[in-house]
Amino acid sequence: MKVKLNNVRLSFAQALFEAEDYQGDGNFKFSSTFLIDKNRKDLIQEIEAAIKQVATAKWGAKADAIIKSIRGNNNKFCFRDGDEHPDYDGYDGHMSIKASNKARPLVIDRDRTPLAAADGKPYSGCYVNATITLFAYDSKGNKGISASLGGVQFLRDGDAFASGGSATPDDFDDVSEGADAESLI
Repeated sequence: MKVKLNNVRLSFAQALFEAEDYQGDGNFKFSSTFLIDKNRKDLIQEIEAAIKQVATAKWGAKADAIIKSIRGNNNKFCFRDGDEHPDYDGYDGHMSIKASNKARPLVIDRDRTPLAAADGKPYSGCYVNATITLFAYDSKGNKGISASLGGVQFLRDGDAFASGGSATPDDFDDVSEGADAESLI
């Protein structure tokens, strides 16, 4: 079931442009996580209703019990309470939904022109509109609810989330000829 996420914060934006292998199994995917302020009850209810609908279509009367058993499992349930990730910048007070796709998602600007990584947007911490498709799966007894990433539209700037950042020349010592390079060993 397709869901449009309007005016949400973007997290883990680096995987929008280059597929990553998160589990080291050669299964490369494009992905991102979207943060929804907990005050956005209408959008949260829409996502919860879509989850219930795809679960009921897949498991019938057992849907509620299966959702309850997989909720909170990062590998089996895509919609989580951001407060469970206190170390992640921007997650506090938000719900998070992770979506991925083997195919590169559409990434566009406000005017719907295509964006590339070199454009510097979207970035982790900015606000975006996104389309995801929720689905239930049951593969060899492994049940879950996931989201496929369709596309992301840059909406507006936001405070960029903290990251390791790049080094500066001040992070290094002068080891040019004439400098006392031996003392640095």
